[in-house]
Amino acid sequence: MAIRIGSTLNALRLRATRQWYLGRALRRRKQVQPVRVLMKTVPRDAILCFVTQRNEAVRLPFFLDYYRNLGVGHFLFVDNNSDDGSADFLLKQKDVSLWRTTTSYKAARFGMDWINWLLFRYGTGHWCLTVDPDEFLVFPHCDTRSLQALTHWMSTSAIKSFPAMLLDMYPDGRIGDQPYRAGQNPMEIARYFDPANYMVHKNGRYGNLWIQGGPRARSFFGRTPERAPALNKIPLIRWKRNYAYISSTHMALPRALNIVYDEDGGERISGVLLHAKFLSSFIEKSSEEMERGEHYADSQEYQAYSAALQDDMTLLTGESREFEDWRQLEHLGLISSGNWA
Repeated sequence: MAIRIGSTLNALRLRATRQWYLGRALRRRKQVQPVRVLMKTVPRDAILCFVTQRNEAVRLPFFLDYYRNLGVGHFLFVDNNSDDGSADFLLKQKDVSLWRTTTSYKAARFGMDWINWLLFRYGTGHWCLTVDPDEFLVFPHCDTRSLQALTHWMSTSAIKSFPAMLLDMYPDGRIGDQPYRAGQNPMEIARYFDPANYMVHKNGRYGNLWIQGGPRARSFFGRTPERAPALNKIPLIRWKRNYAYISSTHMALPRALNIVYDEDGGERISGVLLHAKFLSSFIEKSSEEMERGEHYADSQEYQAYSAALQDDMTLLTGESREFEDWRQLEHLGLISSGNWA
């Protein structure tokens, strides 16, 4: 009886938490002003991609082409007061709806209030992919099957959400040695990743797995690994109006969206987000973001980056692997095909 009462109380608390975050998003909806909205022409079965960006002009050409080729039908961007021409570039794209805000990224829960509002308003009934401009989804069979094939199988299998571990990619030399140009595949430069040494534990309240490790943990947070960035994400969800992201895309509510792993010894389908953060443009970006102080924990992560980058550090080690394809990642246990043969 005590267990049942505790479970009921936790469910009520989580419901209240979800309603609170949805309320935040609704109250802040006027912070994002529409620049061009094309949603009336978007098919009901289109896969939508939601993105917050600031000064990512050099990254956007490849990012858009990558996800178009994967199967995204329409992009919904929030531009956070860019001054590098990226908003003008987005307005030239026929499959992009654009909103603009000049308000604080930090005060909007690092942009998630804005994204939750757009998901609430436009995402219902769609499979919705929420990513950053430096994140590239890789899933089993992605070289031969589209994102539509994946989401169709998930729908028929009653799977509502798809997990992807953030896999930090890095070059074989100093981060600034190879200039990155617009339109270039970032993995031509950032070709390497850590195949192991990841720490995983379960979040008892929300039910999601919490993953840390990789090159950022060992190189920037070696003395305080518990403060290393979280790598677990749930970027792809068949959205309903009462859903909400709670902490970036690390976890969502209702709680069932976070139960993306099998506790009975089997494996559920999962992917990775290739995280192409460590390009030449990152050096300038890290200095800018550290000064702005608009990121989590007063941008302590960017402070760690800036201090290390001044020493011309490299992230490559003898254990690093060069990225090949999704099969390599499955062999290493970083993704799983589950029952999707």
